[in-house]
Amino acid sequence: MIKHDLLLRAVVPAPVLAAGVFAGGFPLLAWATGVVYGLALVLLTEWGLRRSGRGTFGPADWITFARAILVGCAAALIAEGDFSLGWLVGLVGVALLLDGLDGQVARRTGTASEFGARFDMEVDAFLILLLCIQVSRTLGLWVLAIGLMRYAFVAASWAMPWLTAPLYPSMARKTVAAVQGVVLVVAVSELLPSPVTLAAVALALASLVWSFGRDVGWLARHRVAPARISTLPRTPLRYGHNQAA
Repeated sequence: MIKHDLLLRAVVPAPVLAAGVFAGGFPLLAWATGVVYGLALVLLTEWGLRRSGRGTFGPADWITFARAILVGCAAALIAEGDFSLGWLVGLVGVALLLDGLDGQVARRTGTASEFGARFDMEVDAFLILLLCIQVSRTLGLWVLAIGLMRYAFVAASWAMPWLTAPLYPSMARKTVAAVQGVVLVVAVSELLPSPVTLAAVALALASLVWSFGRDVGWLARHRVAPARISTLPRTPLRYGHNQAA
């Protein structure tokens, strides 16, 4: 069963990524990006499953995996840079619409897991980074701060383990995270005038800085010894101020 599951994860991305690359006209860079992404997706999910003590995907994990493949198609298009915006917006739109469905399935089937929450969060974070890369081509490199902030937080947690302690549930945090995706998709679509898009993305970045700053401040005031962190309950949070370790 485990080998069958791994085989499916190895085979399924190939035709879908190929279809996504086809939308960009089969350029070499797009193909290379699709291949590297597909390999990384299979290897990292296998590593994550083994680390979590699981051998196979649950029902919700397959939904997240499907979202990850769509994100890979988007990555291939963005890597080339010469493509129809309709293809990119369509791929990203479906990926965002499916976000949350995996969580509902996990809860209803009783298969929720830390691996699944982490997998979902990593797909979200990488999608946000990809959108930032695309938007930065028109608005400037400062937009990358939105996509890189979460990864900077992860890097900081290596030196300051107290940053990996669980955070309190927060609707404001979830809202800010959701706003990033919506604003960046609108910016990618180029439907709004440039000044309006610029203002919206700037406000999205400001809200993200506030959210991270608030949570870092809270973690600093409630520092937990590294030895205790692993014993604390983990609450899956939107693209992950603290589910990083």
